[in-house]
Amino acid sequence: MLFLSKLSLFVFIFFSSSFLLFQVNATRSLPSKITDKVNAFESKVDSFMIFKEAPEYRNQQKCKVVDRKIDSPIDQFVCDSLLVHVSMTIDWDYLRGSMAAIHSVLKHTSCPKNLFFHFIASDSRLVKKDEFDRIVHSSFPSLRFKVYVFNESLVENLISPSIRQALENPLNYARSYLADLLEECVERVIYLDSDVIVVDDIQELWKVSLSDSKVIGAPEYCHANFTRYFSYEFWSSYEFSEEFKGRKKKPCYFNTGVMVMDLVKWRDGEYTKKIEKWMEIQKERRVYKLGSLPPFLMVFGGEVEAIDHRWNQHGLGGDNVVDSCRSLHSGPVSLLHWSGKGKPWRRLDAKKPCSVDFLWKPYDLYVPHLRYEHSLV
Repeated sequence: MLFLSKLSLFVFIFFSSSFLLFQVNATRSLPSKITDKVNAFESKVDSFMIFKEAPEYRNQQKCKVVDRKIDSPIDQFVCDSLLVHVSMTIDWDYLRGSMAAIHSVLKHTSCPKNLFFHFIASDSRLVKKDEFDRIVHSSFPSLRFKVYVFNESLVENLISPSIRQALENPLNYARSYLADLLEECVERVIYLDSDVIVVDDIQELWKVSLSDSKVIGAPEYCHANFTRYFSYEFWSSYEFSEEFKGRKKKPCYFNTGVMVMDLVKWRDGEYTKKIEKWMEIQKERRVYKLGSLPPFLMVFGGEVEAIDHRWNQHGLGGDNVVDSCRSLHSGPVSLLHWSGKGKPWRRLDAKKPCSVDFLWKPYDLYVPHLRYEHSLV
């Protein structure tokens, strides 16, 4: 029995120390007692996330060289005018998707060394941003990136209940604060959700011109029923429905999971405050549904630079109620987006994949955790 006690203590110490490194939102339990009849001990650890190192992708000869001295501070390097800036949120729930998304961007771009990733992490999680730093660096040693901390208190009192609990995550609203979070020298950024795969050169998306006073660019879907994103309270109120009058064109639905954002115009126009205003109204009047999307539709509808649909083949995760499979839209594809309830890594793990999930799988860097078996003699 002394031997068993020592073994139990060893297992507890080993798992506890490792748990601090790769903790995710999962529960873990160890056996409460071990009897003389136990012939083997197996601990299945669900709280480990390990990712393999991605291949190193190099610039093509046509790429301009971004020069950075080894000892130069990251805050100074981030201002280089040759960089292509990409921003994503990063958390444990979607970490596997984020790592696959990064991998896909690097694999298909012509100038991977000219990319700079801005990862936004929440300040509410126990694991510090240093852990995300280490995890990302371990899979992408040559990647230029920085992890920022988003203060959830900025929005926690503004978030209203949504049709799906995942949409209420405060980190979903971080995209509205990129102009404040990122260095002022960063004038333009591509925002991507964590459930996307890029299968084209992101340099082409970066080159999209935002004409006139356009602050953001995104694929628009004018055939969608725009009215359904707002409540009867909204459309029946003159003060609200009149907001869309005077826009340059009819407001259309667009998905905020893929956007090109002019941060200079955003800052000058104080668009974060405009979005916050509608969140405040929502708390009192319930004028919309679906979390962080409607405030963007309200502020930018009819004022969006329309980008080719190939840059957001969205809806591959099914709708918000039924985890259903969907096929690709017709036409060319540059970016696949598993918006909706179903995520490819979860469906693959459950052995209930949709056909489009196999397009995501080659970019997955996740290493399934191992079972540790200990024979007790």
